[in-house]
Amino acid sequence: MTARKGRPAIGSSQQAASQQAPTQRAARTAPGADRGRGASGDRRELPDYTRPALAPSLLAAVVLLACVAFLDSSAFVFARWGVTVLALIVLVFAIRGRVWWAAVLTAAVAVSWNPVVVLPIPGQLWAALQLVAAALFIVVGITVKVPRAAD
Repeated sequence: MTARKGRPAIGSSQQAASQQAPTQRAARTAPGADRGRGASGDRRELPDYTRPALAPSLLAAVVLLACVAFLDSSAFVFARWGVTVLALIVLVFAIRGRVWWAAVLTAAVAVSWNPVVVLPIPGQLWAALQLVAAALFIVVGITVKVPRAAD
């Protein structure tokens, strides 16, 4: 079975597709027609939005929960850097999704966990704020929806 130039090989599953009526081919190749097509070729409709803040917010929640043990050590500054950067990333997605309450709260987290200008917060209160911020990141990651760009 040799492939002919510009055409599928004789006897291939693509040959039947090339012999379809022109309207069927046009409908199949229309812009956005293959959106949502899985590996098996099934047609699923994609939602009109994405949740791009979910991954960085879950990562920030993991960092916050894991670094409660480092509150009194000098290694906590690295956790502060990580949380601040992830909060700023989530802040950008919250602004793109126009979820203003999430943007304000993640900006507050970014300012509070800023390692350059340290806020004087006692240890037990700081540990409680770590847990509250972790829960906040999870809620923000789930609720922030950014509309898909038009293809």
